[in-house]
Amino acid sequence: MLLSGTVSSGLGRAHIFMSQQHYQEQFRGFLGHTAWPGTLNITVEGDVLAKYIALRNKAGIDTLDADKTALEVAKTIDVSKINSTRIRGFLRDGVSFGGATAFKAKISHLDSFVQCAILIPDLTRHIDVIEIISGTFLREFFNIEDGAEVTIELN
Repeated sequence: MLLSGTVSSGLGRAHIFMSQQHYQEQFRGFLGHTAWPGTLNITVEGDVLAKYIALRNKAGIDTLDADKTALEVAKTIDVSKINSTRIRGFLRDGVSFGGATAFKAKISHLDSFVQCAILIPDLTRHIDVIEIISGTFLREFFNIEDGAEVTIELN
């Protein structure tokens, strides 16, 4: 499955979650290395949004607030052969850190690419934003800013 969208700024809070040792140990097992302590946000729309909603549905994430057309198209997209990995949540000092679903992928910009994963947190405010994790600081590697176009290919 191919997805494309534009780089966008997030809430600036992903590093709080991404730096947690419990998550990093799971990322090491899933990615083969730890992840950069942050995510790259990719805003999607139209047919790509429908594909992303299909992945969210596979992850068990409610998307009832999404665009009605995208919800209907998402129902027709077969994601049964796309493998996912469960990232377990945990409780630390009375604070709950939720789980997520991860899908291995490759992100590319111009002629360069990096292995990565789409991370769909169980609790998120985003419906039209894909969160990408990687061992690489992607903004620096690709030398990109908000508005840059990228492509994501699920493995």
